[in-house]
Parts: sequence; C-alpha cells; structure tokens
Amino acid sequence: MGANILNLGIKELRSLWRDRMLLIFIAYAFTLAIYAAATAMPETLNKTSVAIVDEDGSPLSARIADSLLPPYFLPPVMIGREAMDRRMDLGEDVFALDIPVDFQRDLLAGRRPALQLNVDATRMTQAFAGSGYIQEIVTGEVRAFLARYRGAPALPVELTLRARFNPDLTKAWFGSVMEVINNITMLSIILTGAALLREREHGTIEHLLVMPVTPFEIMAAKVWSMAVVVLLATAVAILFVVQGLLAVPIQGSVALFLLGAVLHLFATTSLGIFLGTFARSMPQFALLLILVLLPLELLSGGMTPRESMPAAVRDLMLLAPTTHFVALAQAILYRGAGLAVVWPQFLAIGGIGGAFFAIAHARFRRTIGRMA
Repeated sequence: MGANILNLGIKELRSLWRDRMLLIFIAYAFTLAIYAAATAMPETLNKTSVAIVDEDGSPLSARIADSLLPPYFLPPVMIGREAMDRRMDLGEDVFALDIPVDFQRDLLAGRRPALQLNVDATRMTQAFAGSGYIQEIVTGEVRAFLARYRGAPALPVELTLRARFNPDLTKAWFGSVMEVINNITMLSIILTGAALLREREHGTIEHLLVMPVTPFEIMAAKVWSMAVVVLLATAVAILFVVQGLLAVPIQGSVALFLLGAVLHLFATTSLGIFLGTFARSMPQFALLLILVLLPLELLSGGMTPRESMPAAVRDLMLLAPTTHFVALAQAILYRGAGLAVVWPQFLAIGGIGGAFFAIAHARFRRTIGRMA
C-alpha cells in the first residue's frame, strides 16, 4: 500500500509540474500576493488630500484649516465654491470642507450653524475613516474656541497603554502572516480538487480504476503530494518573504508552525477532495470553492475578531480547521507560544482533519464505485 501511495503521489507531482498556470499561481500566491497584502493601503489615513471652501474668513475657520495636519492629511488647499465639484470629479480631493458665511458669528450668538463635508466615497477606506477624523477635529476646535481654553480635564485615573507583540501597530506584521494562512487554505483546497478533476477531464480516472489500487490509496496520494507542495511554498513564504523581505519579527518556532500547517493541510486537502467529488468541471468547482472558502477565511478570526461575532457563529466555526489554525499561528508566530500552550489547537485540527478525511474517503469511494 505504501509503495502505491508513494508512486501515485509522484504521478500527481509530475502532473502538477506540467500545469504551468497552476505553478505560476502558486508562486504568485506565496510571494507577490503576500507582499501586496502586507504593504497595501493602511486602514488609517495617510497623506489624504483636503480642500477647504472658507466663506467665513474668520479666526475660527483658520484654526480649523490649521488643525488638519500630516501625516493624516496633506496641507489643505483653499479653493472657491465653484471649483469644489470639479476638483472632486477629477479625483484631486478626497474631502472638501465648506465653511459657510458668518460661521464664527453664529456660534458666538448661540446658534448652531452647519458645515458641509463632501466626501469622495470611491476611496472607501479613506472615506469611512477620514470623515470621522474630520468631524472629531472640527468638533474639538469649535469646543476649544467657545471655551477659550484648550486642554483636557484632569482625571483621577491615568490610563497607560502598552501594545504587546506589535508595539508600533505595524499593519504589515499582521497582514503578511494572515495572507500566508489564507493562501495555505485556498491553495490546498484548489490543488487537491483540481488534481481529482484533472483525472476526470483527461480521462485518466478510468486507468486508475483498472489498476490494483484502492480508493484510499488514490485519495491519500493526492492528499500528501499536494500538501507537500503547499508546505514547501509556505516555508519559502515565511522565511524569505515574511521574515526576509518584509522584516516581520517571528517570535516563536517556525518549525512548530509548519507542524501545525501539516495538520491543517491534512484537513483542507481532504476538504478539497470532498468538493471535487461533487463538481464535474473546474467552473463548478470554483463556484463550490467560493461558498466554502469565504466563510472559512472571514469567520475564522483572521480578519474579524471572533469575540465580535455572535455566539452561534463562534460555536459553529469551531468545526472548521481554519479557526484553530489561525489561533495556533497567531500564538506561535506573534506571541512565541510553545507546544505546551497550543496543544489543544493541534488536537482539534487533527480531530477535524481525521473526520474530514473519513467523510471525503466515503464520498470518494461512492463516486469511484458509480464510475466503475
């Protein structure tokens, strides 16, 4: 049995080697895609363009303009009302603040004048964050102007913030590792499913049916061969892209993380085989992949904290291997945890992987039996 699994796995590796597009996709997913995800536009503002239509010309309006400081904003551009729409249509300004006539006078008279903030909502990240920033800045300047005093009240308690594991709150440290985890899940499912569908589309599945091999051997060969490919790509990504190119400090053992990745690959490659038994072509497999992959990535705790999810969703996602793998990876790579800390995640991934493999094997045997 062992020789059959080994030889069939080598056949899968040779078949993958001839599929140039998949090889290019693997290389891109574990190099450029990780770098792009880590160095993309940050969620905080950075050098955002602002225009101000100052129809008041008062000291208060000047204070508001002076309060929009770098690095969040570029120095505000003073424009006329007639140029506001044209500049936003051309994409020159993300925000345009219109300060009306007699704004300061109305405030001192006890009235509540309104400012108009125009936002280019096509810049979605900047639009959501920036509008809140500008509202807070303008409110603070108006409050300080009316009180004729700028300062924070003395509180009886002083709060000292210390950010552990990422003191500078560098987004690349988080984004790069999470992209590696997401690509491990995605590629392992795609490669095993594509390996099964490739047999069906090329007509070689019939050759396997007349050979002295069992469905278990066929499935095990596809699982180990595709898992080895993804594991090697993961090691390259961690060592040369995350630690080397992006200079992300890894606190824990890379070998322990890769051991966890082996268990995770056991589960996800089995899932890929399971999905491949339902699809009849690669387009059908791609549609199934969307339905499965998005919840695995969005609800596993890698993009959104699990604490912010409903209890039912948290409990349901405990059945997914990605939930435990994300917790394992964050504990090892960010916080330097050892096996004594993450063994429950190892145990959970192993149990889920075994269940996935058994279900996929039963489904694969029925599929092979119908084809025979």
